[in-house]
Amino acid sequence: MEIREQLISMATEARTASRFLNCVGTERKNMALAKIAEEIKNNCGYILTENRKDIEMAKHNGIKESMIDRLTLTESRIVSIAESIEKVINLPDPIGVSEGFTRPNGLVINKVTVPIGVIGIIYESRPNVTVDAAVLCLKSSNSVILRGGKEAINSNIALVTVINKALELCGFVRGCVNLIQSTSRDYTNELMRLHGYVDVIIPRGSAGLIKAVCENSTVPVIETGAGNCHIYVDDSADFEMARNIIINAKTQRPSVCNAVENLLVHKEIAKEFLPFIADALLEKGVEIRVSEECFEYLDGYSVNGADEQDFYTEYNDFIISVKTVENIDCAIEHINEHNTGHSEAIITKSLFNSQKFSNRVDAAAVYTNASTRFTDGEEFGFGAEIGISTQKLHARGPMALKELTTFKYVISGEGQIR
Repeated sequence: MEIREQLISMATEARTASRFLNCVGTERKNMALAKIAEEIKNNCGYILTENRKDIEMAKHNGIKESMIDRLTLTESRIVSIAESIEKVINLPDPIGVSEGFTRPNGLVINKVTVPIGVIGIIYESRPNVTVDAAVLCLKSSNSVILRGGKEAINSNIALVTVINKALELCGFVRGCVNLIQSTSRDYTNELMRLHGYVDVIIPRGSAGLIKAVCENSTVPVIETGAGNCHIYVDDSADFEMARNIIINAKTQRPSVCNAVENLLVHKEIAKEFLPFIADALLEKGVEIRVSEECFEYLDGYSVNGADEQDFYTEYNDFIISVKTVENIDCAIEHINEHNTGHSEAIITKSLFNSQKFSNRVDAAAVYTNASTRFTDGEEFGFGAEIGISTQKLHARGPMALKELTTFKYVISGEGQIR
């Protein structure tokens, strides 16, 4: 069977499943999610065995350690995945929420939330995304077609096998959760062309992946993920606070999209602050790349030069670019020029500068005196997330249950005509 025919068959089954899910009530959906969490914990050994195959292959292919960390599952991470499902169970069902009004002619108009339908999700090496995506789609009554990266293929097959076993035990129809098991890029390219079969594509991963999907998909796309995040240290900043926030945002998990990649420092504090933060970053093994004017403040430090491209780069690694700026206006201008619309932060004691930064920086999440690492559906109290939307239409920021719905108008009358 040709690739397109295979995917049309999968998408047709997913469409049938989406109509089934649209008729499933909250209690039954939650029961199925609880069963998925139970089966994931019960099959921990099987999942870890398959994950080890992916890790061994990744090491053989020379994938960097920070990316292997994203790929790796452990018993504790599997328990965390199961616990995240339980949190989604406790969230309100987003389907069927209604707000209404009555027109002067007596028509009663209700705006009701409904599922999007069939969602395609293209992502890379993090196998937990497989579970997050499946669970959020099920809770919001959508069926899903998953296309994970080749690095995690064995882990993804294991997880979807366990998920579908749980759904079968709960009496759900086939096609609710689908996984493209071939690692050929031809399947990704064809999935993006299933206009009329798939309602929306959500890419989650590198800037290259997201760009490729946005440029080539004939299916509507919700752009997510790429995070060239900045922290600006204002002249009134508390140095200890700034250090703690920067170290957390850069080193706690550098491979994720909400890790900081660029540091901007007000020139008035550069002489004192740059050596102070360089000591802390170098101690954590971070490579520091600095613009030319920073070298005079870091004489004797093991730092490298940064070119213009560095300030556009999402490293996903223990690397940070550093630059001084004349003032907060220059910081805002630099950020709006170089960022990806993800997460930006200012460290300051000035309420005026905090408000200026928050109002003028164009990003999905803007922080004052806090780490960019908080841009996350669970940290925002939304439960698991599909990704961080960096666009402005339909969804922006952490995408969770609400963002996987659309709406329709339901109108009731008593014989009115126009």
